[in-house]
Amino acid sequence: MSSSSADRPERPLVAARAAATVMELLDVLWGRGRDGPEPLPAVPPSQLHVMYSLERDEGINLRRLGQLLGTAPSSASRLCDRLETLGFVERTPSPVSRRELTLRLTSRGRAHLAELRVRHVETLLPPMGAMPPAARAALAEGLHAFGRAMTQAAGPAAGGNERQRIHRNPRDSRTRRGSSSRPAGAEFKNLPHRMPESLPG
Repeated sequence: MSSSSADRPERPLVAARAAATVMELLDVLWGRGRDGPEPLPAVPPSQLHVMYSLERDEGINLRRLGQLLGTAPSSASRLCDRLETLGFVERTPSPVSRRELTLRLTSRGRAHLAELRVRHVETLLPPMGAMPPAARAALAEGLHAFGRAMTQAAGPAAGGNERQRIHRNPRDSRTRRGSSSRPAGAEFKNLPHRMPESLPG
């Protein structure tokens, strides 16, 4: 046999369908997390994409943001409008050109992303804990490979979504609002933006 069964063309389709099903379940679970005792502002995926882009590339202009999003600067500007209203994004004069504005996440915007990630991890902990250790380890390995493949397939515009993961215990008191003298979300600012090396066995 010239190729292994893993190379059969139907295998990626089976895996893609399984991943799509899990993503649908995650949408439901994360929706419940946002509507918890302390509801988070509803931010559509398109606007979250803006926030992730500004988190990685602070101080870019609308033209660059449009390139990252694959849209026109005018469309990118409209996406920023509501985020600015929510207090998540600010526009400031460019230090290199008076004709341009730079875009940045505010401390409130960074805190929102930090809290969103904490809630995502907390939502995932119970089902992860219910899995057999071997299955959990295999899932971690598969997710690392999947994240790398996604980053390569999507290119620079995707901004490396694999990197957007937190690296501390989500129940650490420092990740909760009001539990630290530092601005909310500050503890996440300088974390390495990559997936954890492994999940607990």
